[in-house]
Amino acid sequence: MSTSPKQADKIKVSGVILVDKPKGMTSQQVVSKVKYLFKSPNHDSKKAGHTGTLDPMATGLLPICMGEATKFSHYQLDADKSYEAIILLGGQTDTGDADGKIVEQAAIPTFDTALLEQVAQQFSGVQQQIPPMYSALKKDGKKLYEYARAGIEVERAPRGIVIKAIDLKAIDHEQIQLTVTCTKGTYVRVLGEDIAKALGTLGHLTALRRTQVGDFNIDNAITLPNLEALALDSRQRQMMPVDACINIDAEMILTTEQCTRIHMGQRLNVFEQLTDDIKAYIAGNIDSESLENNEVAVNVNQQFISETDDSEQLTDTKPLKHEIPVDIRLINEDGQFLGLGAVSLNGRLQPKKLIQR
Repeated sequence: MSTSPKQADKIKVSGVILVDKPKGMTSQQVVSKVKYLFKSPNHDSKKAGHTGTLDPMATGLLPICMGEATKFSHYQLDADKSYEAIILLGGQTDTGDADGKIVEQAAIPTFDTALLEQVAQQFSGVQQQIPPMYSALKKDGKKLYEYARAGIEVERAPRGIVIKAIDLKAIDHEQIQLTVTCTKGTYVRVLGEDIAKALGTLGHLTALRRTQVGDFNIDNAITLPNLEALALDSRQRQMMPVDACINIDAEMILTTEQCTRIHMGQRLNVFEQLTDDIKAYIAGNIDSESLENNEVAVNVNQQFISETDDSEQLTDTKPLKHEIPVDIRLINEDGQFLGLGAVSLNGRLQPKKLIQR
């Protein structure tokens, strides 16, 4: 009796694919479709996830990480994102977009380019934004949209966001084109509502398209119909490498012996491999807050040690800065990506997230 290949014998599908999400699908439905399109009797595509939800109404860039690439998805979850949206003035919906029902209406005042530029300036930079009720944020273990569907409104604390770039252009007397680049956690639906209020009326989004996530651009994304039309090997050629999400350039080459040890979870002493470029990279990326905390520790330590006669110990307090780890790419002598390690100026390298081949 013939048997299908065991799951362990299958080739794990790993990499990042940029999908142009269609309107009407949830982000998770897109992930499920992609998993199906990369599945075969010889390929395991079960592990996959996206790097930031798009509402069903929204279209555009949805990076999907598969297999080993999921270990590094947080780099794009935390990345800045760019959107294009259309705000329809005169009515507010319960969801903040066209998928909801109108709950309140208001007259639309006249506005011109100068006023739109003034409002855009008002929303530029650091902002406080109250998350919408129709969101997946949780309150007491329950998603906010579950409360909203039950007609219950709960108090939400405002969250800090940063609007990196914003542009408002009139389409006609009741529609505005919004183009924005913002930090993670920004709800463009809420931004659209707040812009309408700043103009003295109400509004909601009728279109929303994500054009950029970190360094990923919509121009490099593929639609689901086009992906489905390809043969499996052609689909696989659409896949970017497992480390595509990582926005770290610095790398360290490990010897064969070091590769073996680090895959066993061992720490390494790589002080002799710290080039000037790597040292500069580590020093430049040491978190200032961590450094301040360590300086406090140094001062406390010095105060304690000064009460002893062992003056040589004072010099041992300075390397606290040199113990602060910074993420770095790890590659083998063949140039293959191994994963991420955390390296410090004292030469200690700790394995952090390694891929399995």
